[in-house]
Amino acid sequence: MKDIKRQEEYKELGDYHKQLDKKWPYLPVFVEKFNYIDKYLTNTSKDIKILDLGCGEGIFVEKYKRLGYNIEGLDMNYSSEYVKQGNLLSTDYPDKLFDLILCLDVLEHLEMIDQQLAVKEINRLLKDDGKVIISVPNLDHFASRVKCMFTGKPIRTAIKAERHPGDRPIREYLSMFEKYFEVTKRKGYFPTFPIISILTWYIPSKIIWLHKIYNRVLAYPNWCFLNIIELKKKNEKN
Repeated sequence: MKDIKRQEEYKELGDYHKQLDKKWPYLPVFVEKFNYIDKYLTNTSKDIKILDLGCGEGIFVEKYKRLGYNIEGLDMNYSSEYVKQGNLLSTDYPDKLFDLILCLDVLEHLEMIDQQLAVKEINRLLKDDGKVIISVPNLDHFASRVKCMFTGKPIRTAIKAERHPGDRPIREYLSMFEKYFEVTKRKGYFPTFPIISILTWYIPSKIIWLHKIYNRVLAYPNWCFLNIIELKKKNEKN
């Protein structure tokens, strides 16, 4: 087994996606995102080739590799038995290799110019009939809009703002994706209305059930803290 190598936030926080802290304010959002991807992959054929780009500790890679799926993980800041460390902006994979690419809560960690390079690289790696699932936090979520209206400052999507140098409103992300892809599905998680936001901050593990209700009936994507976006390649003939 390869030694685990960590950089940046992983040195500080450890394998925090595997060892979930019940007091972590982002816990309910993480749980909902995990369930969405877990359900999607469970209904995916084991024959397709999958890349989890920016996979961190590789929670999906490890689980589905053990289940017999053809899945690989690549991350800039982490390596292990299941995760290869490498540059997300310029990988050494050949063109059009993957049927499905996951890029979950990755782009916000990149500078804006690098985000465009990452999306271009995803397009290069994806087969013509392939699919992409991207999740990104939305700087323009409901509570952020309200705060900005009164103070002129939005609510950043990370407790330490420097961890999300590429923070931006969801519409800007969509405009960037639409250069190469068509949006086939978009789902919002955590509409940051006052009561649920306060409860999430103080007792995150105890209100996961409440998030499930909000996310089912009130989660208009443009209001939400997180968006999960399914994409397919644009038809180059058009």
